[in-house]
Amino acid sequence: MFVGRRSCWRQLQASFFRLLCLIPTGFPVRSVDMQRPTDNVTVRQGDTAVIRCYVDDRVSRVAWLNRSNIIFAGRDKWSLDPRVELVTKGQLEYSLRIQKVDVYDEGQYTCSIQTKELSRTSQVFLIVQVPANIYKVSEDITINEGGNVTLTCLASGRPDPMITWRLLNPSAEPLDGEEYLDISGITRTQAGRYECKASNDVASPDVKYVNVIVNYAPFIKDTKSSDPQVGRMGVLQCEASAIPKPEFKWYRDDKRLSNGQGISIQMMGSRTLLLVSNVTEEDYGNYTCVATNRLGIHNASVFLYRPGAANNMSGAVAVSQSLWLLLGSLTCLLLKC
Repeated sequence: MFVGRRSCWRQLQASFFRLLCLIPTGFPVRSVDMQRPTDNVTVRQGDTAVIRCYVDDRVSRVAWLNRSNIIFAGRDKWSLDPRVELVTKGQLEYSLRIQKVDVYDEGQYTCSIQTKELSRTSQVFLIVQVPANIYKVSEDITINEGGNVTLTCLASGRPDPMITWRLLNPSAEPLDGEEYLDISGITRTQAGRYECKASNDVASPDVKYVNVIVNYAPFIKDTKSSDPQVGRMGVLQCEASAIPKPEFKWYRDDKRLSNGQGISIQMMGSRTLLLVSNVTEEDYGNYTCVATNRLGIHNASVFLYRPGAANNMSGAVAVSQSLWLLLGSLTCLLLKC
């Protein structure tokens, strides 16, 4: 295997040396400093690359090659690519400039020099970097609470980009996911705007967003009772959280209430008000607020108290709690806790 490679390399060198014989003489050049290490040239896609080669007056022929293709022989341009040009500053430099570099320009470039004694080459590898680009991302999604979600974010770039996810809530902490973000048993707290970021340090990161809406059944999170005097207006309030937006109904015992006969029901998004005008003795009591959507139902009791009754009930609850604490302490003493 090694012998075959060496034989192939010798054939390539022989062919190249024969090629140099065709290159016109008379070009004022200087020989390459062969002791100087040659670094790779790294350039971003779309920028200009300069691949440098320095020569002296011992050189009789010089050329630039890319793989097996001649780009320049002396000052004669063999390449048909208009983006490629020769950079010569006096008699010291014989460099190659490539404008608007693309990925197909990447590869090995050879500056070949022939003197009276021998032929030498200086090789440079051109590396073309491409900024990260997100070319596919999930569309906005709506899902019921408890379902499973997979968000997709695919990106290209050279080098390969790193993909990270965040849920843009107040903390916005990184999530455990790369191209695919899996969320099992999603909850309402995981709804929101998800950010996918692809970065490879070539340019600014590419960022895309996915909005996730989580549907869930109503939950009545706040109620406000009222204790108006007879003849005044009583206002009962009920607020629920739900997606889709909840619908509200009011009941007194088993009877559904509607607008009319001193009753007014107002809907304000996630909140509803029950207005009882000109309160009578018969109006005092327990009312039921019911919130519904297609995923479920939730209800809560709201009270229209007689004036002072709410405070009396709070006091009764406090006394009851004190009695239970006293009873617990006595029991503990008897049992020698």
